[in-house]
Amino acid sequence: MAKMDNQPPLLTLPEDDMRRMAEKVFGLIVDHFAGLKDLPVTTPSTLEHITEGLHEPMPTQAVPVEQLLAQLKTHVFDQMTHLDHPRYFAFVPGPSNFVSAMADAIASSFNVFSGAFIGPSGVAQIEVTTIEWLRELFRFPQDAGGLFVSGGSMANMTGLAVARHVMLAGNTTNATVYFSDQTHSSVAKGLKILGFQQFQLRKIASDATFRLSVDALRQQIATDRLQGLVPFCVVANAGTTNAGAADPIKELSAFCKAEGLWLHVDGAYGGSAAITERGRKVLEGIELADSLGIDPHKWMFQPYEIGCVLVRNREHLKNTFRFSAEYLKLNEQCAEQINFCDYGVQLTRGFRALKLWLSLKAFGVDAFRAAITKGIENAEIVESLLRNGDCWEIITPAQLGIITFRYRADGLDESALNELNNHIAQDIIYSGYAMLSPTILGGKHVLRMCTINPRTTHDDLKQTVGMLKSFGEHIEVKPTS
Repeated sequence: MAKMDNQPPLLTLPEDDMRRMAEKVFGLIVDHFAGLKDLPVTTPSTLEHITEGLHEPMPTQAVPVEQLLAQLKTHVFDQMTHLDHPRYFAFVPGPSNFVSAMADAIASSFNVFSGAFIGPSGVAQIEVTTIEWLRELFRFPQDAGGLFVSGGSMANMTGLAVARHVMLAGNTTNATVYFSDQTHSSVAKGLKILGFQQFQLRKIASDATFRLSVDALRQQIATDRLQGLVPFCVVANAGTTNAGAADPIKELSAFCKAEGLWLHVDGAYGGSAAITERGRKVLEGIELADSLGIDPHKWMFQPYEIGCVLVRNREHLKNTFRFSAEYLKLNEQCAEQINFCDYGVQLTRGFRALKLWLSLKAFGVDAFRAAITKGIENAEIVESLLRNGDCWEIITPAQLGIITFRYRADGLDESALNELNNHIAQDIIYSGYAMLSPTILGGKHVLRMCTINPRTTHDDLKQTVGMLKSFGEHIEVKPTS
C-alpha cells in the first residue's frame, strides 16, 4: 500500500509540466488574438489533406504535450475558417473576445458545476446576477427569469417548451404555431423535437420587406380556427438571418394579447441590438414578448457556447422543467435558492454565465453598446459603397448589421445572374481575404454580408467590396436563353 501511495496520481501532470503547458497554451491563444487580422479568413483544403494528420489509431501510451499542440496548430487551427476574423461576413460571425475566452478556461479548469445551488454558491449567484442584467437590458419585468443554454436553437426550443406547457397543459392535439418563411430553421426543428407534426407548423409568407405580415397572420389563424385547429403561439423574428429584417413585434404583441396567444421572439442573432438606442427603435416591443431567445455568442461577442432564454414569468420556467428524484433531495433543501436544473433540460451544466459576467465587468456595458452600434454602421458603410458603384443591385438595405445585394451585368438573364453571383461568393472565399455567404431572396441568388465584428475596419469593407466587383468583372457567364 505504501508503494502505491508513492506513485504519482493517475491523469495528473507534475506542477512544473502544468506551468510549461499553460505557458505554451496561453501563448498560442494570445498569438491568435494578436495576429488574427493578418491571417486568411479561410484556407481552402481537401478532406484528404485535413484527415491526413488527424486520422490515426487510438494511443495507448502518452504523447508529449508539445507534440500534441504542434499537431493541433498545423492540422486544425492553421486549416480552420476563422469565424472571429474581422473579414468573416458569412452567416452570423462569432467575434468573441479575449476576456471571455479566459473565463471559459477558468470555468473548465475549476470544473464548475452550475446545475444546482449546493452550499454557499457564488457560482449560482453569478448566473442569477447576469440573468438579472439581461432582464434589465431587455426591459423585461421584475418577475421575469431566464437560463443560459448552449445557443439560440436551445433558447428557442426552451421558450417554446414553456409556451406548450403554459398554453396547452400537455394537450398538443391540433395545436398550431405560426411564423414567417424567414424564420430560422431551428424553430421548426425545435417544435418537431417537442412533438409537433408538420401540419401544426404554420408558415406565413413574408411581405415585400421579408417581415411577418400581421394581416396574413390574422387571416390564417381565423381560417385555422374554423377548421378546428388550436392556435397557441406566434414566433416573431428580431432580425432574420437572411436579411436582418425585424418583424413588427409591438403590433404582434397586441395581436397575441387580443387573441390569447403566446408570443416568442427569436432574437438569437439580432436581439442584442435592442440594448442600443438605434436597435431599440427597430426592435420596438421586444420587451413585450412572453419569451425571448438570444445568443450572446453572436452579437454579445462571447465564445461558443452560450445562449439565453428569458421568460416573462420565471415561475413558468420552473413549472415546465422541475422534476424531483431521490438523489436530488439536497437540492430540495435549498428550495429558497435558484436551482438552474429546475429551469431547463440540463441537470449537469457548465459555468456559461462566467464569460458574459466577466466581460461585462471588464469592459462595461457601454462598450458592448458601442460595439453593437458599430456593426449596424458597418453594414450602412457597405451599402454606401455599393450605391456609389454602377454594377450593384441592393436587394435589402442595411439593417441590424446585414445587407444583401447582387452584381449585375448587361445582357444576362436571371439564371445567369444567379450563377454569376454564386461564382463571386465562391471566388472571394477561395481568395482567403474575406468570406461571405450567398442566399436566396425573392427567388434571386444574392450576396449577403453580416458586419457585426467590432474589429472590422472601413478598409476591410472597402477592399472586400472592391474584390467582389473585380471578381464580377472577370467571371464569364453566358446567358441561358
